This record gives sequence, C-alpha cells and structure tokens, in this order.
Amino acid sequence: MNITNNTILITGGGSGIGLEIAKALNKSNKIIIAGRNKEKLDAAANGLENVFTIQADITSKEDVNSLVEEIKVNFGDLNILINNAGHAYTYTLSDNSDTYSKASAEFETNYFAPIRLTEKLLPLLKNQENAAVVNVSSIVAFVPGSHIPTYSDSKAALHSYTQLLRYELAKNTAVKVFELMPPLVNTDFSAEIGGKENGIPPSEVADSLVNGLINDTYEIRVGNTEVLYSNFFTGSEGAFNVMNQ
Repeated sequence: MNITNNTILITGGGSGIGLEIAKALNKSNKIIIAGRNKEKLDAAANGLENVFTIQADITSKEDVNSLVEEIKVNFGDLNILINNAGHAYTYTLSDNSDTYSKASAEFETNYFAPIRLTEKLLPLLKNQENAAVVNVSSIVAFVPGSHIPTYSDSKAALHSYTQLLRYELAKNTAVKVFELMPPLVNTDFSAEIGGKENGIPPSEVADSLVNGLINDTYEIRVGNTEVLYSNFFTGSEGAFNVMNQ
C-alpha cells in the first residue's frame, strides 16, 4: 500500500514501538499519537514533523468516544489505524497472584480496546481509497511464554481477531488488515522480562512494519517470530483457509 500522504493514528504512541513507528512514518504522513500520559506524548512529539497528540485511555469508553469525535472533527481523512497500546504482567500461573484480575486488565487493553476502537473508526477508514488497520500482537501469539501467561493469551486472541477481520473486510472494502508480530524488544515495556538485555531495537520493528506495508505483507513476523513461525507454523495460513471454506 501507499505509505505517503496518509493520516495515521497510533495508540500507545508516546514511547517504545509506537514512538518508533511515528518516527519512521512522520516525514511523509500526518501522525496522531494517543496515550494516557500527556507529558510523555508532548515529549514524544517534540522535534517531529506533522505529529499531533491526543490524551486518551483506550480502555475507557468515555475517552474512546472523545478520541473518535476528535478524529472525526479534526482528522476526518484518517486512513490508517495502528492498535499498538499494550499492557502486561510478569508472573507465573503457579504463583498465588490474582490471575483473573491480571488477565482481565491485559485483555481490556490488548484485545477489547483494539476491537472497540477499530469498530468505531471503520466507517471513516472505509471511506478512504488507501486504508489499513494494523494490530500489534507478539511472538507469544503463536507460543505462550510462561512468565507472561495471560498476556500471551490476549495476544493469541488478537491474532485470531486480526485474521478474521482481514478475511471479512477483504470481501467488500478496500481496508487492508496487517498484523505486526515482534519478538522481545528493548523497551521500558519489556524491561521486566529481559528486553533491555536481549531485545531487538524498537526501530527494527518499525522498519519491518514500513516494509510490510509497502509490500502488502499482512502478517509481519519480525526477527525471531519469523524463525519460530518457519520452524513450526508454516501451514497455518492453509489451515485457516480450510477452516473458512
């Protein structure tokens, strides 16, 4: 797809992968970064061209409604939505660690929030000739990590939703649906699980997304995610086709 002259909304755009995506795309596009922390958003936008900020908690129905209204009023040409915001707890299922509450919070951010925001913005996206939804999942969408068990579950759910959304929107719309699937990344988000020591740079993830958009690679498996997929899951697309004949 065309990656210039777009209007792009990135949730969780104030840091980490979201910020690197904004940097990679900002020179030739209009970028809106959304997040809960206004100071972080303002700092992220400082020094970047054509980057606008909207303070919003995507798990809040009221904030999402306000976000969508602001997009409609000020950015009615929105044509790319990047659902990047994420939330994770590090623990194991053998711990006495209130798994239900942790899973609920993770699913609220990683699964339900992207569904709600996508659904509310799809009417705008469908009006554009060049449009896309990008959902940022993870390597653990394929194989769960024992140290992030219910985060893994939420990303597996997002992967399934993304496949089905792509399938349905391809029938009668021009909206393309991409999934960005990073491995461990060196961000503050992943510091607790070794991201600082063992993660790839977030700029590498952003570059992979840009290349995937250019080449219409709908499942963008970055670094070790591609290694894992190639070794164990090369038949998943065929399996999906069989299931949905």
